[in-house]
Amino acid sequence: MATRILLAFALAAAACGPAGEAPRPVPAGDAVWFEGARLIDGSGDALVERAAFLVEDGVFTWVGAQGDREPPAYAARVDLSGKTVIPALIDAHQHIGLTDIKNGTHSKENYTRANLLEHLQRTAYHGVAATMSLGLEFDEPLAFALRDAGPPGAARFLTSGRGIAATPTAGPQQNYRLGIPRGAQTPDEGRAAVEELHGHGVDIVKIWVDDRRGTVPKLEPEVYRAIINEAHARGMRVTAHLGSTSGLADAKDLLRAGVDGFAHTVRDRDIDTEYMELVREYPHIWTVPNLPGSPVTQDDLPWLNETLPSFEIDNLRAQAEALAAEGPSESFELQCRNLARNREAGMIIGMGTDSGVSVGWTVHTELRDMAGCGLTPMEVIVAATRVNAEILRLDDLGTVAAGQSASFVVLDADPLVDIRNTRRIAAVYLRGEAVDRDALRARFMDGVR
Repeated sequence: MATRILLAFALAAAACGPAGEAPRPVPAGDAVWFEGARLIDGSGDALVERAAFLVEDGVFTWVGAQGDREPPAYAARVDLSGKTVIPALIDAHQHIGLTDIKNGTHSKENYTRANLLEHLQRTAYHGVAATMSLGLEFDEPLAFALRDAGPPGAARFLTSGRGIAATPTAGPQQNYRLGIPRGAQTPDEGRAAVEELHGHGVDIVKIWVDDRRGTVPKLEPEVYRAIINEAHARGMRVTAHLGSTSGLADAKDLLRAGVDGFAHTVRDRDIDTEYMELVREYPHIWTVPNLPGSPVTQDDLPWLNETLPSFEIDNLRAQAEALAAEGPSESFELQCRNLARNREAGMIIGMGTDSGVSVGWTVHTELRDMAGCGLTPMEVIVAATRVNAEILRLDDLGTVAAGQSASFVVLDADPLVDIRNTRRIAAVYLRGEAVDRDALRARFMDGVR
């Protein structure tokens, strides 16, 4: 394993240009000693300027400062001087499988094992160890089989299965998503849906509490209370999508009903003192904001050109030009204020992209937008690593620490100086194995213009 790791890192680092010399491959057994990098371990504690860590059989077995101990004689050695290491990221809100990124189509027919796997590989390429797909699994048996298989070289796939709305067409309104959610118009139907999801090993139930500006029925309070109570009785949690017209009022009632998390922050108005007091009453509540900032700026386009077809780059360029002309949207400013007030109230803040059309790279623009709302780079990194691991009950991910999965990202620059440096990736390791980013990049661009 170690030889593959070192060879892959050498190729990845060489491709990254002058930021640092690639280490020479060293034949070894199943142990690798990494040294010299600045380490941001995901805990939120102070960084280690020159760290060292030992990886054995896909697990961190020792983490500390360089010089605190001698590297074991049996381990290969990798010099990461000049680099920064962070835990591999976690996306707590994604929707994968319905978009063919190479041809730009969106349909249920795209929901195949091959396309799901490509999305998970794209996610891994950008430094993500695990992703939660919330509620739009068109083919549940396929999704659960892939979740259980855990394919190598790809992000770990978590899923809530098909979520619950008032009717199957009362969830997301894009044509290719209509009809996927479970419908529940009575408490008994809500409880039955939870029972079915529990049988599939689902941990987090997704519900939509949104009437889409009066165009569809909204999940009734007695129904979502039944869903929440049934889920809790079975050891499950519930996360709620809030609408854009009555989100604050619904959020307050959902808090009283015992909801565990919000798949968005409140988006219809500024949150008030009553809401903040409710959050303080329920300190286990989390939110993953999914901020409505621009997907990209002009500076992002060369980076994205590595993995996206030209028509998508053209679309993103047009969006970037519009943002430059118009400035931040009122919705973005509102949600920034609400994110700050959620933090003030003590709500647990994770990170989720709500992506599906754009896969993988949006974690980095979401991190940028969270920092743009006033969170520090350290807070943003912790949200996307340790906090998300806690939200998703991923006990082996989220930090660089002894006993944890050796899933980490090697960066060419320090994200505490500029959060946009999370995209300056030299190498990605998942479960101790280097992701072959060169091979993935070639595959992503094969046959596209």
